[in-house]
Amino acid sequence: MKIRAEQLDRHLQQSLAPIYLLGGDEPLQVQEAGDAIRQAARQQGFTEREVRHVERGFAWQEVMQVADSMSLFGDRKILEIRMPGGKPGDEGARVLREYAAQPAEDTLLMISCGKLDSATLRTKWAQALEQSGVLIQVWPVEAGQLFEWIQARMRGQGMQASREAVLLLVERVEGNLLAAAQEIDKLLLLHGPGRIDAEAVADAVSDSARYNIYTLVDTALSGKVDKTLKILNGLRGEGVEPVLVLWALSREIRSLSAMAAEVRKGAPIESVLGRQRVWERRKPLVRDALKRHQLGRWYALLQHCARIDRIIKGVEVGKPWDELLQLGISMAGITVLASQ
Repeated sequence: MKIRAEQLDRHLQQSLAPIYLLGGDEPLQVQEAGDAIRQAARQQGFTEREVRHVERGFAWQEVMQVADSMSLFGDRKILEIRMPGGKPGDEGARVLREYAAQPAEDTLLMISCGKLDSATLRTKWAQALEQSGVLIQVWPVEAGQLFEWIQARMRGQGMQASREAVLLLVERVEGNLLAAAQEIDKLLLLHGPGRIDAEAVADAVSDSARYNIYTLVDTALSGKVDKTLKILNGLRGEGVEPVLVLWALSREIRSLSAMAAEVRKGAPIESVLGRQRVWERRKPLVRDALKRHQLGRWYALLQHCARIDRIIKGVEVGKPWDELLQLGISMAGITVLASQ
């Protein structure tokens, strides 16, 4: 069965499937869909949880072993498989098809991955999971839909925001749902439920004197190396998790890589910016960044992002913050070789 993310709550109120496949390139929505499934499962007695990350050399037979193993206390369990690449390989595809044919009793299988393209959705393993469980595709909120998304989220938190307040938040977050969610949570903490006007939003935004990961991205795009270093050190001092910083930088680098590929094929930069729905106020930053680095450089930065991800997960040796500092100033314009 295939459902949209906004249909998930109603589905969970009615039933709980044995398998869920979540796909999308909007981290906040994928995360919240997973949270909703986990909460519903806990309410139905799924008290144990095991998480597996699919990386090179991943032993897919572990999935069957974990699913078949009995809990010491006879508890039901959630088995999560996090598959960022979205492709399980031949062995993984076979294991997933076998599992879908006969899901384990007292086990809920939840697989989360990046964007599921049409080719992936046509594979036998994806179709088998959809037939035995639920497929949820998460789509990014378009620029024209962000006002309604923020308004609905604030209403869900018990806040009645004025039109001016919502518009100010839209301008603040520039399409980043994680940033929007954080700002809304901060407003709720400061003001509680009730009416929220533009002045309250402005005060909350200006009250935050510390740097944030979204300022970091724009500063790196602008080529300001010294300020990029200052912001990164500020984030580190505040105790911000490296994975959040990596998410923000890699998301931008991935987007710029795609745009650089179009430019290399001869597409005018302005038409590329339009097709990629780059916000008007960010176009100068993105335009300058595309002129600063050629396609090969963006691909190298993406490879560095992958290395940092492995370091954060403990798969590879290294210091996440040192690598993030190198990534940030490389993005801003200084070529730095990633440490080996």
